[in-house]
Amino acid sequence: MGVPVAQMWTVASYVIKQKLLRRKRYPLVLMLEPLFRCNLACAGCGKIQYPAHILKQDLSLEDCLKAVDECGAPMVSIPGGEPLMYPHIKELVEELIKRRKYIYLCTNAILLKEKLDAGWFKPSRFLTFSIHMDGQRDHHDFAVCREGIYDTASIAIAQAVKQGFRVTTNTTLFEGTDPNSVRRFFDEMMKLGVEGMMVSPGYAYDKAPDQQSFLKHKETNDLFTMILGNRKKTWKFNQSPLFLEYLMGKRHYVCTPWGNPTYNMFGWQKPCYLLQEGYYDTFDELLNETDWDNYGQASSNPKCQDCMVHCGLEPTAVDHTFSSVGGMFGTIKAMLFSRYTNPAAKAKLAEEATKPHSPLARLVELGIAEDLKNKAGAA
Repeated sequence: MGVPVAQMWTVASYVIKQKLLRRKRYPLVLMLEPLFRCNLACAGCGKIQYPAHILKQDLSLEDCLKAVDECGAPMVSIPGGEPLMYPHIKELVEELIKRRKYIYLCTNAILLKEKLDAGWFKPSRFLTFSIHMDGQRDHHDFAVCREGIYDTASIAIAQAVKQGFRVTTNTTLFEGTDPNSVRRFFDEMMKLGVEGMMVSPGYAYDKAPDQQSFLKHKETNDLFTMILGNRKKTWKFNQSPLFLEYLMGKRHYVCTPWGNPTYNMFGWQKPCYLLQEGYYDTFDELLNETDWDNYGQASSNPKCQDCMVHCGLEPTAVDHTFSSVGGMFGTIKAMLFSRYTNPAAKAKLAEEATKPHSPLARLVELGIAEDLKNKAGAA
C-alpha cells in the first residue's frame, strides 16, 4: 500500500467516529479549488473553459480556510486549475498543516521545481504533491496538448522525492488507452520513487472539448482488469484497494457524492466535483438540502450512469472498509494478496499489444485532432 499508517489511522478514526455519532452523510476529502486558470489546456478538462474574467479570479486565503474548517474533512485535495499559480498557495499549505489536515496538492508540476528551489514548501507527513501524469511520455504530452511536459514533471518528481517530500501520481484513463503502455508507465513511476499512484476513468465534463473519449461502465471494467490484473509486486497505489477492485468489476458500489464535496469561488458545488447544478453558501446547506436521491448510479440520472470516478466511488469503498467486518476483511485480503492472477486478462494484454495505440490516431478518427492541435499551439 502507498498510504502511510499514520494517515490510514487518522482516516479510520474519523470514519469510526462518524459511525458512532450515527451520521449518515459525512465528508472524507474536501476538494478545494482556489482558482480555475491553468498553464495547460488539456483536452479532457472542463475547468479551463470558463470565460477570461472568471479565470482571472482567486479565492481569498480566508475563504479557503473557512471552507476547510466548515467542512471538517480530514483530507484536503487542492486541484484547480493549477494550484501552484494560486498566489497564496504557500500560506494555504502552511495553515492546513497547522490544522493537521492531510493535503494532496494536485499539480501538473510545470512550476514545481521552481517552487522547490525557492523553498516555498517544507517536507511534512501532511503534504503530498499529487502529480498529474496521464501515461508514458508521448501519451501524456499529447493528452496535455504540449510537448516536453512529461520530462518536466519527471524532473520535478525526482527532485521532490530526493528532498523528502511525499509524492504521488494521479492518472486519468480514457477510451483507446493502451493497457500495456499504462503498465509500463507504472514501472516508470515506481522507478522515480513515488509513494503511490492513483488511477481513475475520465468523466465527460459538459465543458470538456473531447466528449467522445470517455469510458463506459463495461469498458472501464475490461480496461482496468487488464491493467490491474496480474499485478506486479513493485506497484503501489495511493487508493482504497476495494475501489481498485470495483474498477476491475469485482465489486458493486454506488456513488457517495457527498464524500468529496467541492468548494470554489462560486460556493459549495452541487452535487459533487463532477456535476455543476448550482451552488450553496454553506456546507450544511449542501449536505442537508441537496436531493441526493437524484444522483448516483442508483438514480435515473443519465449523467451518473457511467461515472466510476474515484471522487464519488472511493468514499463508498472507504466507508465499506470501516462499516462492516466483510469490508475490513476484504481490504486486508486485498492488501496481502494483490496479484489478481488472471490468465484471460494476460491473454487479452498480449492481444492488445498487436494493435496500434496512438492518441493522435484516435483523435483523427474522432475528427477533433486538428482543433486540439490548434489549442496546443495557442498554449
